Amino acid sequence: MAQSETAPRLAGRKAQAARNDGLILEAARAVFLDDPNAPIAAVAERAGVGISALYRRYPSKEVLLRTLCHEGLRRYNAEADAALEDSDGWRGFVGFLERVVDADVHSLTVHLAGTFTPDESMLPDVMHSGEVTEELVRRAHASGRLRADVNALDLGLILEACSAVAMAEPVRTAELRQRVLSLMIDGLTVEGSLPGPPPATGEFAWRWERRS
Repeated sequence: MAQSETAPRLAGRKAQAARNDGLILEAARAVFLDDPNAPIAAVAERAGVGISALYRRYPSKEVLLRTLCHEGLRRYNAEADAALEDSDGWRGFVGFLERVVDADVHSLTVHLAGTFTPDESMLPDVMHSGEVTEELVRRAHASGRLRADVNALDLGLILEACSAVAMAEPVRTAELRQRVLSLMIDGLTVEGSLPGPPPATGEFAWRWERRS
């Protein structure tokens, strides 16, 4: 009897912890995209949870920032994996770009790179990200639609450029980001030569070095 009475309470605590975790990450995204230097207390206030509850889950701002960016990386990988299920290489490529822009993953890169130290737990997802992006670009090239001088690292520049579009209303921001992306996609299909060499492997790694 005692066991059956205890089980629902434990389940309830777990459910509450999961809800709190979602609230904390959502609040952290909003707070740190607005101001990467904001204190962790601002996250607790926005999430509506006690500071002790936040620290039980995330013992430092460093851990919270790392988790936030890791979640963004996992979302990117999930969208890339889904795109690779599409039998049409170009359609999968374009759909991937549209969904990742909607998810606003790259705002995290632009605003938070250099504010924390990535650890080894992120490495498998970082490696997977590179592999799936390369494959998406390979399939897009094979479709005959993607211009030959575009490489996988160019996608990061495109996605970061879209994330720079910001309006007062979230709906309008999303609309204009998709508009800019559509213009860029048209540019990915034209003939001709792009100026300068393409991004090189490791060229953007410096951004993730911890800034003092």
